[in-house]
Amino acid sequence: MSEKIAVYPGSFDPITFGHLDIIRRGMTVFDKIIVAVLNNSRKDPLFTVDERVDLLGQATSAFPGVTVDSFDGLLMDYVREKDVHIVLRGLRAISDFEYELQIASINKSLSPEIETCFMMTSNKYSFLSSSMVKEVAKYGGPVHELVPEPVERALKKKFV
Repeated sequence: MSEKIAVYPGSFDPITFGHLDIIRRGMTVFDKIIVAVLNNSRKDPLFTVDERVDLLGQATSAFPGVTVDSFDGLLMDYVREKDVHIVLRGLRAISDFEYELQIASINKSLSPEIETCFMMTSNKYSFLSSSMVKEVAKYGGPVHELVPEPVERALKKKFV
């Protein structure tokens, strides 16, 4: 029986407990998860790709079977390059679903052999987004209940 491997792509700018919730629960479904940081030219990230990869590595170090990587370009090209057939995506609300459905539909037309698996974020994190975390941190608000400790430290450095 072959291993079930999924790619969990995103900008992860920065990683939150909501992302970790998807990874933790995804590990109950998949043998391995590749967390893939997208270098998205449309966004102006707070953290560089290397910083995000490092923070993800620290945050997921206790998860056996999780690796962290980065990519440019089309997700479907990256997934095929890794010889993976499942993309894992987290959903918080119906608005996420509409956006994610559009992406999944385009991805399916590009690569019919690759499936997208949606996982609902736990209710505890359904409000949480990286942009909200950055906004709170920017004005000195507490983020310790929103992000892992290494991310909290990195945010404080960015906004000093």
